[in-house]
Amino acid sequence: MRRSIFFKIFAGYLIVIVILSALILAFSFSMIRHYHIETVASHLKNMAVLLVVQLSPMLIDNNTKGLDAAVRESAQGVNTRVTVIAVDGKVLSDSEENPLKMENHRTRTEVAQALEGNTGRFLRTSETLRQEMIYIAVPIVKNKKIIGVLRLSQYLKDIQAIVNEMRLRILQITFIIIGLSLFAAYVFARGLSNPLKELIAASERVAKKDFSSKVFLKSRDELKDLAESFNFMVSEINLLVTELSQQKEEWNSMMLSLREGFLILDRNEGVVFCNNSLLKMVPQGLEEGKFYWEAIREPKLSELVRQVRETRQDCIKEIEFNGRTFSCSATFLNSQEEIAIVFHDITDMKNLEKIKTDFVQNVSHELRTPLTSIKGFIETLDDTVKDEEQRRYLDIMRRNTDRLINVINDLLLLSELEEKGIEPEYIRVDLKALTENSIKIFERQLAEKGFSLIVRIDPATPDIKGDPFKLEQMLINLIDNAVKYTEKGGITLSLEPGEGTAIFTIQDTGVGIPGDHLPRIFERFYVVDKSRSKRLGGTGLGLSIVKHIVMSHNGKIDVESTPGEGTKVTVILPLDLSESP
Repeated sequence: MRRSIFFKIFAGYLIVIVILSALILAFSFSMIRHYHIETVASHLKNMAVLLVVQLSPMLIDNNTKGLDAAVRESAQGVNTRVTVIAVDGKVLSDSEENPLKMENHRTRTEVAQALEGNTGRFLRTSETLRQEMIYIAVPIVKNKKIIGVLRLSQYLKDIQAIVNEMRLRILQITFIIIGLSLFAAYVFARGLSNPLKELIAASERVAKKDFSSKVFLKSRDELKDLAESFNFMVSEINLLVTELSQQKEEWNSMMLSLREGFLILDRNEGVVFCNNSLLKMVPQGLEEGKFYWEAIREPKLSELVRQVRETRQDCIKEIEFNGRTFSCSATFLNSQEEIAIVFHDITDMKNLEKIKTDFVQNVSHELRTPLTSIKGFIETLDDTVKDEEQRRYLDIMRRNTDRLINVINDLLLLSELEEKGIEPEYIRVDLKALTENSIKIFERQLAEKGFSLIVRIDPATPDIKGDPFKLEQMLINLIDNAVKYTEKGGITLSLEPGEGTAIFTIQDTGVGIPGDHLPRIFERFYVVDKSRSKRLGGTGLGLSIVKHIVMSHNGKIDVESTPGEGTKVTVILPLDLSESP
């Protein structure tokens, strides 16, 4: 059950007032009764002291008749019951009852106290008169010896009547005070709850997007400060909401106008947002709130979403559906655990690449045959020509023909790698034996240059799964580059195992590569020093071929170089093609 703050405040004050009033009444009644009893007790004690002087001679003389008459006469004058008791507890005289009919009083509390030399006092219901009475007893002493006890008693009905009258008046005053207090509590609670109600009503209007709502209070306390703070907060919220709305409209306009498809998925793979470009790409139609796979039934896209969800890292995949090829870039959004996917249509680009590859292959095949014939005729002429000048011309023709043939062979190999992708012949490759066989090819070149190739092969290097021909070609290209561009110093080739990988490191002391050229060295036909490359017969395709071979084996290649000091190439190959280093 909902209780208002007014009810809570007023009920709290009511409970406090009622409890305090009850406690005050209880204590006041008790104190008034106690005060009157103490007054009566003091009066009786004083009167008993005076009567002891009057009655002592009769008790000493054993004048029973005179004692009885004096007791009755004294009691009538002071409206008090007077009783004289012997030391043994026998009642000698009583102003209201026949002493002979009264029981022994020695065990009475007030009498026992008086017999001990003290002033006895006790409050109880009289067994004789059956009324509540207060008893005061004082010892009667002769020559420092107690010879009897004088007891005075008085009914409490008169005190009770006074107390009752005072109770009535106190109750009347209490109810008046309670009424005034409750009225004050009502006014205070209403004064506190009304501003709060205004604030609550204004908050509800703000929650319903009514940012024009304001609260104005007449009070000059903390509630007025709260109202002013609330008004300022609403103004700031209004500005923020307006700004966010504008940003959202701009964002929506930008996303909707993008040529690339844009899709946002929630944590349950439901569609949160998709732009018009993506709707055009997916004829089946995407609707917010539905699952994306209801419209795009492509396993590679599902794999991309699963991979991003598990790794929480950006991923890119090429996906084909509806006859088009898309480069899909997926990003994990940590705030809402959503996934944003951009669909970039690369169909035309892939077609151009296919046309280019086909053109390169066709041209290379067409050029290979005449070049082979030219080379054959040059070799035939070389056997018949005796003139040195003509032989020099034939050497120039042979060298350029070989260079063209190398370029065509590299182009064909590169086209083959790009076309087939990651499709090597999966067999076990002994890298140690492959390395030893590869370095034998360069023994003559190393001898001509006058430096050695230092080989460090760790026997613990395991076999890997891959294409032995392409791996050998990769290694030959890397060693060939190191030998070509090293004039002094030496070359170090090392092979060692890693964590689930095999690591090739080729380090030379050659001319090195400037830092601004490093990002482009794997591009086809890109050479750092064109004059040197032309002189050494380089085609500019070697490192491009190496990178494709490494990628086809799910490996990584890294190049570090310092001009004038040398170059270090590191190739990391996984032991199994299903894994990545």
